[in-house]
Amino acid sequence: MSAPPPADERPLVMLAQPLFPEFAAALAGRYRFALLADADTAAAAEARALLVGGLPSVTAQHLDALPALELVTCTSVGVDHVDLDACRSRGLSVTNAGVAFAADSADYAVGLLVAVLRRVAAADAYVRSGRWTADGDYPLTTKVSGKRVGIVGLGNIGSGVARRLAAFGYAVSYHSRSPKPSVPYPFVPALRDLAAGSDVLVLSCALTDETKHMVNREVMEALGKDGVLVNVGRGGLVDEPELVRCLREGVIGGAGLDVYENEPAVPPELLAMDNVVLSDHRAVLTPESIGGVLEVVIANLDAFFSGRPVVSPVEL
Repeated sequence: MSAPPPADERPLVMLAQPLFPEFAAALAGRYRFALLADADTAAAAEARALLVGGLPSVTAQHLDALPALELVTCTSVGVDHVDLDACRSRGLSVTNAGVAFAADSADYAVGLLVAVLRRVAAADAYVRSGRWTADGDYPLTTKVSGKRVGIVGLGNIGSGVARRLAAFGYAVSYHSRSPKPSVPYPFVPALRDLAAGSDVLVLSCALTDETKHMVNREVMEALGKDGVLVNVGRGGLVDEPELVRCLREGVIGGAGLDVYENEPAVPPELLAMDNVVLSDHRAVLTPESIGGVLEVVIANLDAFFSGRPVVSPVEL
């Protein structure tokens, strides 16, 4: 890695929100920074790159405040929090975290699947509350291995889920915008048909206008009373009120959820359901993945300011 340039020659990077401490420490010697909300006219006029850490909303108004802007680089895989139409109309390049989160997200999706099918969280609470002594063994739960999984979105994360579940003896099929000729799994054009042929439905696709609420009551009815929904994509992929109703009515058997439509708000009805495992949008987050994202961010910014192609472009 080359030595950082002198301080007065460091490129200016605008920040959508303050940097994570790990990022600030690693990037301080390479770039100058200004916070978009506090930037003066000169900084706003100079900035050619906007770094979007986390998931703050980036609107057309934010982008319009930066007349020299050429690059929006995100620390997330999904970029639904950025106005991509405005980026497209401005001719801006957009980058994401690439493969940095893929392994951890795939691991976590499988962990949620196992936790729901075997009721790991509910059994833990049962033991901790003293009910094993008072009431006897926790009820039997279903087998994990040898089931059928439908994966929605066979990108880096979805492909990782497929490979991991193949080791569990799962029959894998998938739904995406188009078939992927290089993969060995059957492509199912209709999401409802994928759900009908699956015991577990895993969501790992991007949130777009086309995918918003793609998992509705019809899809959940097709998944069936023993079916399990796992979501490590975005909360908006699921019609959340309908999910609550389907879980309450026994339309589906359970859910493992890491994401929600209006984070950090979680539908309160889910909190009392022992067939639901909940976490706080952390499938992607480990010290290792944060380090990987930092490498991707540095590679994208270095490439951009050196006039080379960015390493993880988003197709607009």
